[in-house]
Amino acid sequence: MAIEIKVPTVGESITEVTISSWRKKEGDLIKMNEILCELESDKATFELNAEADGILHIVAKEGDTLAIGALICTLDNAAGNSTHKTEVPKTEITNAETSATSQKQEPGKVVEMKVPTVGESITEVTIGTWNKKDGDSVNLNEILCEIESDKATFELAAEASGILKIIAKEGQTLPIGGLICSIQEGNSQGTNTTTPKSDAPVKEEIKNSVQSNEVSYASGHPSPTAQKILTEKEIEAKDVKGTGVDGRITKDDAVKAEKTPTNQPAIQKSENKPELKKEEIKGDRTQRREKMTSLRKTVARRLVAVKNETAMLTTFNEVDMKPVMELRAKYKDKFKEKHGVGLGFMSFFTKAVCIALKEWPAVNAMMDGDEIVYNNFCDISVAVSAPKGLVVPIIRNAEKMSFSQIEAEIVRLAGKAKENKLTIDEMTGGTFTITNGGIFGSMLSTPIINAPQTAILGMHNIVDRAVVVDGQIVIRPIMYLALSYDHRIIDGREAVSFVVRVKQLLEDPSRLLLDI
Repeated sequence: MAIEIKVPTVGESITEVTISSWRKKEGDLIKMNEILCELESDKATFELNAEADGILHIVAKEGDTLAIGALICTLDNAAGNSTHKTEVPKTEITNAETSATSQKQEPGKVVEMKVPTVGESITEVTIGTWNKKDGDSVNLNEILCEIESDKATFELAAEASGILKIIAKEGQTLPIGGLICSIQEGNSQGTNTTTPKSDAPVKEEIKNSVQSNEVSYASGHPSPTAQKILTEKEIEAKDVKGTGVDGRITKDDAVKAEKTPTNQPAIQKSENKPELKKEEIKGDRTQRREKMTSLRKTVARRLVAVKNETAMLTTFNEVDMKPVMELRAKYKDKFKEKHGVGLGFMSFFTKAVCIALKEWPAVNAMMDGDEIVYNNFCDISVAVSAPKGLVVPIIRNAEKMSFSQIEAEIVRLAGKAKENKLTIDEMTGGTFTITNGGIFGSMLSTPIINAPQTAILGMHNIVDRAVVVDGQIVIRPIMYLALSYDHRIIDGREAVSFVVRVKQLLEDPSRLLLDI
């Protein structure tokens, strides 16, 4: 009976795919889970796996564009089984199969593990690092691998105990519901423990006979990511030794591969130009390529979209930080002793921003079609530099928090960001963003709005500058502030007044306590 293999669902917004390249040929003998071909969409490249053993009959050719659910190929099961049996004498196979059938135990159930739903707006994920190897014995709830989305990293736990069969490789992108791996429940030795020793020579002969006429499809064949890297390096796959399963060329193999130098005719040396000079200008000209993470690709896409879709403008002002610094120096030890957290600048800025947002609600608003949504609460997003890229966790209802509560929440969120353990809920929403480039030494910048918000405040480094106070030139620690805003909602008067109000609150911190 022929099994039809059709174009799978690879994402909510994807309606068609293109056959990129066939890994197998018409009439080839296929094993279950072998890669048949590559499918390309407008977002990613996917590998199509065989759903059963059989003989391949190709329907769609390379370059064909197919709709979701269209027929790609068929697998003839009966033909696949007969091909295996003709490679060795029938009498030997019959004896071996009869003996094995009478003795072996029934294998356990196969549990398929698919990409779980990890968020409403997430349609695909990337397989990060596998903690287990193909064929390993795993236990229930044991961590198998890491899954990366464009917002966070998740751990995939085993749904059963048994033997692991890896289907999706590291770096492979899968849609929600895509098959990651399977687990054969029960003992890995279950099908062989009761087989009599007398059957071993026959089985070994069958195995050798079959394998002698087969070459692994993976041997010397690069993965899609590896192929892309090799193409960029102009290196042939045949010149690279694969270290993956069955000799497959992995991404690491491609990254480490170096182009074999061709024999070049010797260049005649000039008598007037010493050879030493040529050696002096030599340097290391190697390059290193890394695939962008899903988080980095999403950040890049969203930032470009903001620049193209908003009327972004930036206004600047400066703040004399001496009053805040003096207040911190006076009470920071007692503050930490009482509350268990340090007294930083972020709590002052967060409190000042919340007061200013109440007075200028347009800065705390967002667009929704033809409507403007005004928020009566302050969910302050704080930009944090994490190992895998920029993330923006949120301090919920910051307007109701005390200084100590704000500082404690910042410490908690920053710690989770560094460990890549932030949840989707902790990064979803937010009405206004604060970013502090000053910790890296930035003097002045124009931050990009964090959509769908309409404004972002940029803090910068504090530098002693000569300023005029009461007609006298004095040295004061000055910080430049930058407010980028969407001019479609926020007028210049509102933006400038907002920054001036923040400046006023910081230069006289007692106003923060008295709310004046």
